[in-house]
Amino acid sequence: MFQAETRTGLLVASPQMRDPFFERTVVLLCQHDQDGAIGLVINRSGPITLATVVEQLNENATPVNDQPTWWGGPVGPGTGFVIWRGRIKPDEGWNLGEELAVSPSEEHLNRLIREGSNFNLCLGYAGWGPGQLENEIETGSWIYVDLDEDLLFETPLEERYDKALGFLGAAAGSIWMQPIDE
Repeated sequence: MFQAETRTGLLVASPQMRDPFFERTVVLLCQHDQDGAIGLVINRSGPITLATVVEQLNENATPVNDQPTWWGGPVGPGTGFVIWRGRIKPDEGWNLGEELAVSPSEEHLNRLIREGSNFNLCLGYAGWGPGQLENEIETGSWIYVDLDEDLLFETPLEERYDKALGFLGAAAGSIWMQPIDE
């Protein structure tokens, strides 16, 4: 059984998932505990560019490149989460893996822009209530794989789903998930 104590990693939608929000998605699991789970879809482009977000936040902001945002999930589409290689204080977001930080802080976004750092911005997130994600994993909706930081920074968005399944040594066509009938 998948345990809620597992706090970080990647969730890969099973090849049979047909939910329009999550079909063929890879989710960066930021937090998973007895209160539920929060994750960010990391393989879909967002509806606007980073430059547009920065202009909306502050018209006098430092200019940024026109990279796309990522669609982080259907919950809170106006909420942004910055993902970058680094570490932060625990009360400022999440430290995932060895050198990966995620924060909803506009201050971190502004600092990363000023420093010219490599980062990505997710708009929205995926959320699960207590026990919901465990149930979805047990019924075959999601496959858990270990976090691979390079997937977020080195792999093009459109290749992430197949690469994440590849961590299992399998291709989408060779995986069949269905609920356990006990």
